[in-house]
Amino acid sequence: MNPRDFFEDGTVTISTTTYTVYKTKQPEETAFATIQDANETTVVAEDGTVDESNVVESEPGWKLLTFEMVLPFELVGFLAVVASELADEDISIFALSAYSTDHVLVKTDDVAAATKKLESLGCTVRVTAN
Repeated sequence: MNPRDFFEDGTVTISTTTYTVYKTKQPEETAFATIQDANETTVVAEDGTVDESNVVESEPGWKLLTFEMVLPFELVGFLAVVASELADEDISIFALSAYSTDHVLVKTDDVAAATKKLESLGCTVRVTAN
């Protein structure tokens, strides 16, 4: 299975919402995503929705790009291709995977370049309200 095949005729949606990646003292109910390990709790939430007294550090200004395609567990290297292609454009990502869908966050200033790059891979990119 070639991960590049999934870009052809694939759709990527870009959220109109702007997100912040927070390091918090505990999970937040309003978060889009929560990652909790032995060392820290990270939440991705809409800007300004996290209780500031819970915030340890934050990195604002991210847009959510969702790969609107079912990605099988057997698929190897999909996010590696995404990360590599965007890295070629000097675009940093924050990657998240759900059960069958991958998401990346890119800085707001990088959305136009990320869109152009993903379109060059064969994706249809569209903006959508959450």
